[in-house]
Amino acid sequence: MATPPALSILASLSGAGDAYAKNQPGSRESLIELSRQLIAKLELPSELAVDRNIFGLLREAGADGVFPDVLAEKVGMQASLLKRLMRHLVAMHVLDLANGKLRVNPLSNGLAMQDYQRSIMFCYDVSRPSLNSFPSFFKETKYHEPALSKIDGPFNKAFSSSLPFFDWLNANPPNMQHFASFMACYRDGKPNWFDSGFYPVQERLIAGFDPSIGEALVVDVGGGRGHDMVMFAARYQDHPGDIILQDQDVVIGEIENKDAQPFTAIAHDFYKPQPLMGARAYSLHSILHDWDDDHAARILENLKPALKSGYSRVLLNEIVVSEEEPALAATAMDMMILGHLNVCERTEAHWRTIIEGVGLRVINIYRYPGSAESLIEAELAL
Repeated sequence: MATPPALSILASLSGAGDAYAKNQPGSRESLIELSRQLIAKLELPSELAVDRNIFGLLREAGADGVFPDVLAEKVGMQASLLKRLMRHLVAMHVLDLANGKLRVNPLSNGLAMQDYQRSIMFCYDVSRPSLNSFPSFFKETKYHEPALSKIDGPFNKAFSSSLPFFDWLNANPPNMQHFASFMACYRDGKPNWFDSGFYPVQERLIAGFDPSIGEALVVDVGGGRGHDMVMFAARYQDHPGDIILQDQDVVIGEIENKDAQPFTAIAHDFYKPQPLMGARAYSLHSILHDWDDDHAARILENLKPALKSGYSRVLLNEIVVSEEEPALAATAMDMMILGHLNVCERTEAHWRTIIEGVGLRVINIYRYPGSAESLIEAELAL
């Protein structure tokens, strides 16, 4: 049985580590290169960049690969420039090169997917200008955090706009569509809150489901195009009750083959009272982190009238920042939402303050090894 590539690299890393400990020449450089190779084997496509459908063309070429000169002609680039750019991607292990031909690998194949293409457009067209405006913005504010007005932050400075982030996305298509793809890619390949070993769905939701209280098992509030609920339904095929997806009209309108989906899609504004009463669970995935404390509290307040005491769960799938050992994925997202929304990722104490402040209580916080996101389970306080 062949050794998995990542394990082979790890074995080489061990040897290089011994050489480094003995101060052998070249050992430091070997460690760095092997580390890059390991990252390339384990990294997700959402963490890289792409342009001009190069990866799509390489995917079409398949295992045979393509000569750089041929690829340059197809994409309309100077051959010498393309070779330099592709050489860098080969060095990063995003592409493979053998016998003079460029060949795809799992990373480049992932980057050829439409959602990843759109995600990179969002990062380049929207996120990059917002983050680039940090130095000038914070110099003007004398290095204070932006106000929570949502109309005066790095994003607004970058685009000379008085619109809040989400209003601007809607007003400037196809940026909302690209953002939806970004969120889908952000979640792709990462642990789901309903995975085995994360949140005990069978014990906490399915067991005890009572259709006389409400017909819905899960209401996914602000659930985008249904990425989470498709996988939830596939994992729990014999689940009782209905699965409901809620989001803005424009997002719901992008869902393909609605009748064939395992959920019912309903347009809903979460700043208005929740219309579906007595669901077993109301799931909000990466919703509240987009809003300041006051707006997050309003979203939770709009859920409260629909909750059945002692029965309904509020499930917040969110980053809970460790104050002692913050994860890179958590701090990177913190920078993203600082640039776009003037808000922050929250610590456990911060989350508890908001949740308890609206009359809910935290039942438990479920964490999963290696995941930046946790699952906060809450219910109506007694």
